[in-house]
Amino acid sequence: MNISKTLARFSNQLRALWKFCLSFCKRDWGLSDYPVVFRTQEPDPASDYDSPRFKLQRQVASIVNWHLTGGGDTRKEALQKLRSTFAAVQSNKKETGESLPRPGTRVPIEFATQERVNAHAELSEDFIHRVLELESAWISDESSLWDFDAEETNDALCARIKEIYGVDVSDIKSVRLCEIFDRIVAARKPE
Repeated sequence: MNISKTLARFSNQLRALWKFCLSFCKRDWGLSDYPVVFRTQEPDPASDYDSPRFKLQRQVASIVNWHLTGGGDTRKEALQKLRSTFAAVQSNKKETGESLPRPGTRVPIEFATQERVNAHAELSEDFIHRVLELESAWISDESSLWDFDAEETNDALCARIKEIYGVDVSDIKSVRLCEIFDRIVAARKPE
């Protein structure tokens, strides 16, 4: 194992422990109460992945032990994006009456629900095979066409949906799959 990576992980965990201890001194936590680290991403010259829609973010700011990140061309941009993401999570937690995780603790990844997608399980499987042209895929109520397409627009996928199911979904701005499934099912119902 690379010694510098091991030292970096150890240092990050020490930072997390320190922020954890400090968190008992107050009740409401802001981003500055969390252990934030930065890393630089280098382009991979061996990668043949090239999409005009995706741009490598040179700097990434993340909270240690929590899968919350922000990216940008500079550390300042990455931190600003992380601040924005943190504020959205903080606002959501307040709305739902939940508290933020204590700084320094491990926060498990939370997956979005699948209730709406599972309501159309058969259609979902068919869609994955025929439209997305995949053997299998895990999709949630938050999954969208953007998750399965690297092009600048979803026009080709929307055209394939219209061809296969006879339904125009190009006006669904979110292009969330659960909304597309709802439209397809509604179009199939006899009037």
